[in-house]
Amino acid sequence: MKIRELMLRNFGMFQDKNIRFEAGMNVIYGENESGKSTIHSFMKGMLFGMERGRGRASVYDAFSIYEPWKNPNYYSGYLRFESGEKLFRVDRNFDKYSKKAELICEDDGEVLSVPDGDLEMLLDGMTVSGYDNTVSIGQLKVQPEKCLGLALQEYANEYYASGNGELRTEQALALLRGKKKEAERAAAAVLEQKQQVRERLEQEVSYVWRDIHRLEEELEQLEERLRQKEQTKKKQDPDEKKGLMDSLRPSKWRIHPLEILLLAALVILAMVFLDRPINFFAAVVVFLAGGLYVWNRMKVSKKSKTVPESIMEEILPEKEGIPAERLKGERDRVRTELRDKQIQYENLKEQVEELDETGEAYDRYEQKIRAIQMAMDRIRDLSADCRERMEQELNRKASWILKEITAGKYDRLLVEENLHMTLLKEGKRIAVEQVSRGTAEQIYFALRMAAADILEEEELPVILDDCFGNYDDERLKRVLDWLWRHKKQVILFTCQNREMRILKNLGIPYSEIKL
Repeated sequence: MKIRELMLRNFGMFQDKNIRFEAGMNVIYGENESGKSTIHSFMKGMLFGMERGRGRASVYDAFSIYEPWKNPNYYSGYLRFESGEKLFRVDRNFDKYSKKAELICEDDGEVLSVPDGDLEMLLDGMTVSGYDNTVSIGQLKVQPEKCLGLALQEYANEYYASGNGELRTEQALALLRGKKKEAERAAAAVLEQKQQVRERLEQEVSYVWRDIHRLEEELEQLEERLRQKEQTKKKQDPDEKKGLMDSLRPSKWRIHPLEILLLAALVILAMVFLDRPINFFAAVVVFLAGGLYVWNRMKVSKKSKTVPESIMEEILPEKEGIPAERLKGERDRVRTELRDKQIQYENLKEQVEELDETGEAYDRYEQKIRAIQMAMDRIRDLSADCRERMEQELNRKASWILKEITAGKYDRLLVEENLHMTLLKEGKRIAVEQVSRGTAEQIYFALRMAAADILEEEELPVILDDCFGNYDDERLKRVLDWLWRHKKQVILFTCQNREMRILKNLGIPYSEIKL
């Protein structure tokens, strides 16, 4: 990619300011406060947009800092750039009321969409954070931020895992975490449903058990009452106490008429065949004995129930007065109900025991959760392997660049986790904090260029905004020479003539733009 032209229609201190760039070296020269940083920020805003902060942050954000001095409602410009041998133009209006971004291919007139990611595609997925920490170096911002390490790690995961950078590890992990949570929620719902069914069944088991206990007690009482009935019947069975007259007398009669006639005959015989006055005495005795016999028979007969008494007993049965047949019928009914309840109780117990098993639905979710977890673990393992490979590649490239720009003084740079950097020299480890500021900035420069080489498939211009203040002439000479030999386009902002003088001494052609 090469930036060809800028048009600052109304941006900061500039109105209708046009700047053209060439391939190779471009030097924008201007004194302090001539607008170099404004142009640098304009390029960033055209490529990545510029959002306005909120609240107190809006006072110091880029939108407010570079708001046009004149006619602030007309806040716009365009940038023309070359990518893939085609020329594109991006127009932006930063005004909060009429904000827009347009992208067009000038070679064939195709209208592209910035919101849909067409510009991001042309920038090869470069983010504003990656831009700020690789190819774009601002004043006093030579040291890259920690987020560069995260960008390199993510790129390593994407590139080494898929071979083309299309796999997004964090997105994949986030997607898998979402799927895992869905499966866990579904499994929990299955368990909750089973628990609800279990509670209902256990409650029903409790009710049935109480019914069984009640029926067992009721059956026991009925059995006891029937036993008492049998015992009472045996004691009061009239067939066992009948004499000759009882056997001759109908069971429904209290006294037989023949018995009355027999008594009357005995009295007459006593009067006729016995002498006086003995016959009178005998007749009286026989009469009294017969009367006593009749009275006793009438008394015994009272023990048998009359028809009205039986009807009243049916209407108002007492505990001891219920017929045995009714008690037996009630006993059979209770036995049947008890047997049904016992079968129901056993069935319910089996259902509760079956609920102790997790079930096919829950097992499927468990298998899915385990599979997702295995995939996440595998991705993390792969990510760790990719990070290691990325560190090796980054160390190799950064060490090579550092060796080039230090003339071989330092040839081994180790970039470890969280961008912790260490120099290796003659078998000794030297922390970045132990070297001079100029050497440290060379290390940061080497790291940025190595990271840019890894992250970019299509090379972006290197933009340097007065970032060589701590370089001596020899350091600057080697860095400029390296940039000329290895970068397609460099845009160098400076307030000194030193860079142009060194470029002339090196015989490096450059395009000068004076502000």
